[in-house]
Amino acid sequence: MNDKIAIPKKFYFILFASVIAICLFSFTIGRELYADKTESLFSFGLIHFSGYLFFLLMPVELAFIYYLPHYPAEILIGMALATAVVAQFIDYWIGRLIRPPKIVEIMGRERIEKAERKIKQYGMLTIFLFNLFPLSSPVIALAAGMLRYNFRRFFVVSILGLLIKYLVILWCFS
Repeated sequence: MNDKIAIPKKFYFILFASVIAICLFSFTIGRELYADKTESLFSFGLIHFSGYLFFLLMPVELAFIYYLPHYPAEILIGMALATAVVAQFIDYWIGRLIRPPKIVEIMGRERIEKAERKIKQYGMLTIFLFNLFPLSSPVIALAAGMLRYNFRRFFVVSILGLLIKYLVILWCFS
């Protein structure tokens, strides 16, 4: 009689992503706090970039708020846009190049199908809104790539949504 508990592959993926996220925070902000140093733009950029990769999903807006007192808003918004766009570019092309079975295995069928339905139904509005709100745009970028959505449209609408999101955060927290 074999009493082993079957652990789904998704558990290992979540564990792996969590360890990476914890390490990123520890080696950037945590290290700076322990050393009593000023928070660096490099650590903000690294955390922000990582949070926009579809497999990490971190609340990077909190990092933006945390860094606001330390740097001019224009620099933080520029860094936030640059790192988010590069990460979403990667997410889009991963979705486009690595076909669904591997991605669905990692992200979950329901999550991917929901994102695809929204893009098919509402197109640019979906991409805009998901970039306007926290945590959801990396999955939308991945789904847009899988659907081979027009890259230029995706790129422009993503930047617009991200810019408005960070301007609203700036307005609320400055």
